[in-house]
Amino acid sequence: MGTRECSDASVIGQGSRDKRDKGDQRDPRKFRSKGLSVCACEGYTVCKGRYALHPSSMVMTTSWNRLNPARRLLVSVTCVASVAACGLVTSPRESTVPRSATLQPEDVTFASASGSLIRAWFIRGKAGVGAVLLLPGVGADRTSMEGRALFLHARGFTVLAPDFQASGESPGHHVTYGARESLDADAAMTFLRDSARDERVGVIGVSMGGAATLLGHGPLLADAFVLESVYPTIRQAVSNRLGTWLGPLGGIARLFTSPVISLVGSVVGVKEAELQPISRIAAIRAPLLLIAGTDDPYTPIAEAESLFARAPNPKTFWAVGGAAHVDLHDYTPRDYERRVGGFLEEHLRVMVNLDTLH
Repeated sequence: MGTRECSDASVIGQGSRDKRDKGDQRDPRKFRSKGLSVCACEGYTVCKGRYALHPSSMVMTTSWNRLNPARRLLVSVTCVASVAACGLVTSPRESTVPRSATLQPEDVTFASASGSLIRAWFIRGKAGVGAVLLLPGVGADRTSMEGRALFLHARGFTVLAPDFQASGESPGHHVTYGARESLDADAAMTFLRDSARDERVGVIGVSMGGAATLLGHGPLLADAFVLESVYPTIRQAVSNRLGTWLGPLGGIARLFTSPVISLVGSVVGVKEAELQPISRIAAIRAPLLLIAGTDDPYTPIAEAESLFARAPNPKTFWAVGGAAHVDLHDYTPRDYERRVGGFLEEHLRVMVNLDTLH
């Protein structure tokens, strides 16, 4: 894998072979202003907050053998944290979305204030049953919501399943963890209400999709909310991922939360203050079903409960026993369809006044 081309780049530990043979001892602290404090390993280019792998092997900026064990540990963790930051700076994940032969949806497009042209599946249901907007998580496209769309349509719901900007077939520059995606969610809600004018509309938001439901100009104007595995704050989301990805070194890795957030934010153009679902959830004005896995390392159950505590009534909390940060419909389809389907039917079905039929 080659490096990204860049002007004004600082390649930590990289230099000519001659310089290294002569004991090139450049101080890693010189590069702290370039991005995440230090990368310390040759193989990672720091440039205006961007990291890219270099094809050469791991060579330390300071002679590895001269470092004491504590400093070796710090340097190693710093390197891995740098790679984690690179992983969080998700490039566009655009790809061709295969058509669902089971659903046989209508392919639709609509503009979003994010600047993207959003592509989506639209499946019309039965009149008076309700409509549901399905919003996927990071790195996923509308196909990840196909199972939910199938069971909802079987119950008569009209369904809209879009690709967020920079995902699936919707163009974009970077995934933004719910910031620009909230604009896509708003555009999708407008499209669905225009396409199903007489229906009450609910939303199912998964992880980042749930955050997008609440952020930006939101919360969305929905008649029912189902939020799954939603992070309360981006700081908690990043800290939990660093802690999980580095295993036994997770406690040390969490110390890099602030520089990683700063790095990622500078690259994708989003501020930390824009990614605080917990500060927005109190503004929803419809029934809520909040779902979380009891073994989710990315959104621990205590954090999900803190988000739930901020939400207004009426609200229901469902802790899915043993579930991690996974597709909860796939994890327990019968319970999911019974609970979620029942919740949406209760709040979206239009009650028929028999007196008006005479």
